[in-house]
Amino acid sequence: MNTNIDNTANITSESMSDYLVVVNPDVLVTKDIIRIRQFIAREIGDESMVGAGVHIPLFRSVFPERYEQDFIELLEGVSRKQAGFAIYTSRVDSHRNADGRDSLFINVANVKPLVALHQQLLHAFELPVQDYRPHIMVAGRIQNAAFARVLPQISQQMFVRSFNCHCFSLLKRSAAGGKYVKVRDFVFGDIEHMVGSLFNYAA
Repeated sequence: MNTNIDNTANITSESMSDYLVVVNPDVLVTKDIIRIRQFIAREIGDESMVGAGVHIPLFRSVFPERYEQDFIELLEGVSRKQAGFAIYTSRVDSHRNADGRDSLFINVANVKPLVALHQQLLHAFELPVQDYRPHIMVAGRIQNAAFARVLPQISQQMFVRSFNCHCFSLLKRSAAGGKYVKVRDFVFGDIEHMVGSLFNYAA
């Protein structure tokens, strides 16, 4: 499926959506990340970041809603071939963006399974391989003097957690912005090669 639509005249009259494919941490990891956000929110006086989604982004594209079912079918094909794997986080890190705003995120220690999955998604959509750094965003692109003072207390702190990845999720929002809502989960279907599967111990 090629989501690069050339007929711009038709696009302007269509309903466009912003689609995001993500991996969700488990409940315990999610709660720990929300606690960090709550601490930052109290320090800078901005509660808006607390309710943002906690996830590892895999793929994002904006295209007309009439292609949604094709998109779902391609994601089903990728998920059926995918085996489950464990994800390990390592530490909290920060990045100064070109516009002078700061972002705070959590690094993934074992990037290979997620990079491979990202490449599978790009291949399914006939897109070239791109640089990809798996991460969980804690606070993105914030320009706030108080945030700059909080960063040294948090950045480079260890955040050693692990969780099993057995699916990815498709989220959707208006191309104009707003909050993402879940469309559906895609459970991995390669049972034979999942860690701990009985198939691994066949005689």
